[in-house]
Amino acid sequence: MSSLSRELVFLILQFLDEEKFKETVHKLEQESGFFFNMKYFEDAVTNGEWDDVERYLSGFTKVDDNRYSMKIFFEIRKQKYLEALDKHDRSKAVEILVKDLKVFSAFNEDLFKEITQLLTLENFRENEQLSKYGDTKSARGIMLAELKKLIEANPLFRDKLQFPSLKNSRLRTLINQSLNWQHQLCKNPRPNPDIKTLFVDHTCGQPNGARVPSPAPIMASIPKAGGFPQLGAHGPFPAAPTPHPSSIAWMASPSPVPHPPVSAGAIGLTAPNSAAAAILKRPRTPPTNNLAVDYQTADSEHALKRPRPLGMQDEVNNLPVNILPVAYTSQSHVQSVYSPDDLPKTVVMTLNQGSAVRSMDFHPMQQTLLLVGTSIGDIMVWEVGSRERLALKNFKFWDNGECSVGLQGVLAKETSLSVNRVMWSPDGTLFGVAYSKHIVHVYSYSGGDDLRQHLEIDAHVGGVNDLAFSHPNKQLCIITCGDDKAIKVWDAVNGSKLYTFEGHEAPVYSVCPHYKENIQFVFSTALDGKIKAWLYDNLGSRVDYDAPGHACMRMAYSADGTRLFSCGTSKDSESYIVEWNESEGAVKRTYHGIGKRTVGIVQFDTTRNRFLAAGDESMIKFWDMDNVNLLTTTDAEGGLPQSPIIRFNKEGTLLAVSTNENGIKILANADGLRLLHALENRPFDATRIASGSVMKAPTINTFVPATGTTSANVGVVDRSTPVMAMVGMENGMVDVKPPRVGEDSLEKPKIWKLTEINEPSQCRSMRLPDNLMAAKVSRLIYTNSGLAILALSSNAVHKLWKWSKNERNSSGKATASVAPQLWQPSSGILMTNEINNTTPEDAVPCFALSKNDSYVMSASGGKISLFNMMTFKTMTTFMPPPPAATFLAFHPQDNNVIAIGMEDSSIQIYNVRVDEVKSKLKGHQKRITGLAFSHVLNVLVSSGADAQLCIWSTDKWEKQGSKFLQIPTGRVPSPLAETRVQFHQDQIHLLVVHETQIAIYDVSKFECLKQSISQEPGGLVTHATYSCDSQSIYASFEDGSVGIFASTTLRLRCRISPSAYLPSNPSSSRAYPLVVAAHPSEPNQFALGLTDGGVHVLEPLEAEGKWGTMPPAENGAGPSSIASAIVGSDRQSR
Repeated sequence: MSSLSRELVFLILQFLDEEKFKETVHKLEQESGFFFNMKYFEDAVTNGEWDDVERYLSGFTKVDDNRYSMKIFFEIRKQKYLEALDKHDRSKAVEILVKDLKVFSAFNEDLFKEITQLLTLENFRENEQLSKYGDTKSARGIMLAELKKLIEANPLFRDKLQFPSLKNSRLRTLINQSLNWQHQLCKNPRPNPDIKTLFVDHTCGQPNGARVPSPAPIMASIPKAGGFPQLGAHGPFPAAPTPHPSSIAWMASPSPVPHPPVSAGAIGLTAPNSAAAAILKRPRTPPTNNLAVDYQTADSEHALKRPRPLGMQDEVNNLPVNILPVAYTSQSHVQSVYSPDDLPKTVVMTLNQGSAVRSMDFHPMQQTLLLVGTSIGDIMVWEVGSRERLALKNFKFWDNGECSVGLQGVLAKETSLSVNRVMWSPDGTLFGVAYSKHIVHVYSYSGGDDLRQHLEIDAHVGGVNDLAFSHPNKQLCIITCGDDKAIKVWDAVNGSKLYTFEGHEAPVYSVCPHYKENIQFVFSTALDGKIKAWLYDNLGSRVDYDAPGHACMRMAYSADGTRLFSCGTSKDSESYIVEWNESEGAVKRTYHGIGKRTVGIVQFDTTRNRFLAAGDESMIKFWDMDNVNLLTTTDAEGGLPQSPIIRFNKEGTLLAVSTNENGIKILANADGLRLLHALENRPFDATRIASGSVMKAPTINTFVPATGTTSANVGVVDRSTPVMAMVGMENGMVDVKPPRVGEDSLEKPKIWKLTEINEPSQCRSMRLPDNLMAAKVSRLIYTNSGLAILALSSNAVHKLWKWSKNERNSSGKATASVAPQLWQPSSGILMTNEINNTTPEDAVPCFALSKNDSYVMSASGGKISLFNMMTFKTMTTFMPPPPAATFLAFHPQDNNVIAIGMEDSSIQIYNVRVDEVKSKLKGHQKRITGLAFSHVLNVLVSSGADAQLCIWSTDKWEKQGSKFLQIPTGRVPSPLAETRVQFHQDQIHLLVVHETQIAIYDVSKFECLKQSISQEPGGLVTHATYSCDSQSIYASFEDGSVGIFASTTLRLRCRISPSAYLPSNPSSSRAYPLVVAAHPSEPNQFALGLTDGGVHVLEPLEAEGKWGTMPPAENGAGPSSIASAIVGSDRQSR
């Protein structure tokens, strides 16, 4: 196959992937053998789709091609065989052995015999080489890693693992280019040619009496190519003959022309009409009669306009029409198109506003036109390309006589209002302005300084916090929300109110309209963190759930309308940026790197269906939508406020950001720099915007519902309009305080109440089954996978409970809804520590689990033992006492390095690999009871029975500081009371647990931020731990109760009484929890280890989903103040 034919296959693969022909894509990959889709292969292996795996591989290699291929097929078939044995499906295992594995006997007969002998074992793990075989999921993961190495090393896969870097919708671009050239070659080009098919070349029939235009010199009006080669210089097609002069002039200038080359209509659908012809006079407007362009965006139109790399034909940048809808997807074939270098991070200019910027929005069609609203109510339109302010409107009321009583009261007190939100309509002919009191203004815009008053709406009582445009029922509408807790929908033509949505209990902060699967709806978010969804009716909200941390958020869809994101800040100044699973109303992923102490409400934006950006900590932070970790940041050369307002243009080539000095910085990527440079080099002409970018000011009947083709056009424009243009995300209120609300417009706030759980019916709890001798649980931990719980009892015996994957537990993770199995290997041995003649009361049990859950290091007063978690066998023992080990912690970067706290108050840094103590740290006065590493600060924090904290550097193991806990006055702790330490997810804040208190420290400053005291003898703290997301703290107490605290404030949000999870047994002393462990991926699940040897798993009811609600911030509580008591004298009465 020729090189060009091979490239055509790649173009077809890209096209099929964009059109979501999933099976066909992979079938063509396999049959052509040109591209091995590793992601598809990984998914098939992970899901155990073995027939599909081998069928796909067969397009690239056969079993006996080479040693790499043989190893690949052998590993796959061996895994199939072991999984059948693990399910005790002997007949299936025999079938695999005979049909799939027999072929390898010719190459290694001994190996085939050994595999056959596995059939004779009750559990194939009895084979020493397979003793470490875990569950199916982990085994597939291990095998997959090996397969990837084999594939990458296999010469048959060389040059087949990387998909070529293509611009989006490259095949469509080539077809559009071809049709344009065909039309230019027509002898009698029509203004609106009817393109009905791609099967034959396009020609325009000669109309009666029409003249054939005379030829003109080709170079007469073509703009200089600027170094780009001619079409025929590099492509597979010969150079085209001289184009028609009218089409050449049209391509050279954005002004209207009498003969636009090709209709914007869809192929094979309806014939073009006058409305479609008019659309051609606006550059790059999405096709209005193409029913196949759902969710096309402004970005889509620019696929043909982006400056191409050197070597691409310049004319492609100026194609007059987009014949085929250009789809943007996030599929694997096109993910390589964008990189962090595509983000606009180069500061190119600063625009001086004169007053603080409150909201911004780029024009949906004209990429360099920026609309700005300020803190004193000014509205400005900037042409960024020429750095010229085109229009300015100061705030004033248009019609005082029509004001409501409430607005008249505002008028008497205030002459100027601030802007909360500005937003362009989808086609750029209107824009809306939401003000801080009552008012919404809608202007029509015809280019240049032509701003005309269109509507003035007295929309809400109090502030109008957000607005957006939408097209419900093919009618352009404006959606607003405000301090009066309402969302309202207005006719964009005459300003009449169409709908009022009520149900929020707090001021509504933002609205996000959307359209999906023939359903039009609106999301709304409120200051109390509630999110609701509404249809265009009066039947109330259809969705009601909480934002992360009850944060005040904005929501936005990706440009293609397939992914939903939100960003905002809670009352505790905690900020979140997340992606939502719409079908479940749950957070799909939470992005890391957002600031934890935010001033104001963090604003964000999305671009290119690939990137997220947020203004935070005086910089702009960027994320790849598919990766929760921070991608990159820029401070835009400094001068940004704590939470700057940001806004992308629709192509993502420019980014506007507000500054401290009442200005706007414009950042650009390479494409944006070329765009601005081109505009700077030509004189500004206001008519260029009016004629080339923006439609004339609308007349009233522009938005009136119509019949026939016009009605269809309006509806399709709605679907093809970028959602971002309607919603926008980064603008709005950036002050720390929420919008002011009039006393007469708000009900009294609800009184927050502590959640008390006293009955078993109020939560889900389970005591794990146990047939071994009962002894109090000294240590407890979940495995890192979340599939099991490991306990260490005071009698030095370890117990491991594993959950199975089944119909009742599809994830296979630990849960309180399904009982696990107390797991033991077939040998029947137990993992038991050496005791070394010490009594259980004198020993201090401790253990640490490796990151991959494959082994545990443990001690109970004797030697430290290293156990295999699969076989329970002791791999080695070391460090005999005295002194005995009292705490163990693995180094976060090197599992061979262990910090060992000792009975004699020292800490030994031990390297397992070389069996050597690297350093010995001394600074405590009593035994070590806690150790925690921070890989961010590169320190080790230790705690001891002396109630002291010490900080050690991990590079030189030097002491950096020490501090004693603040023991409450009059309290005398036990002589050997344990102090535990654990780092927050941010690796800076530290949870400190002592029988008298729980406290939060900032280790970077080594200061106590919050402290919460236990006040009665029966309420001593026995243990506490962070939830997996570090948003909550689970604390257990000596009276059997469990407290769940907000981690940022140490305010109690939920209390669980022992009667809720322990059976009533008055004849014996009540058991209570000694240790608490948090699930590694389920933030609302924890486990308790009790004095009677029992282990209980607790979760909230499924209907609740979480433990109580976040308490309000405590007025006057400074960072070092002591919070209210976590256990009070009235505990028993509650």
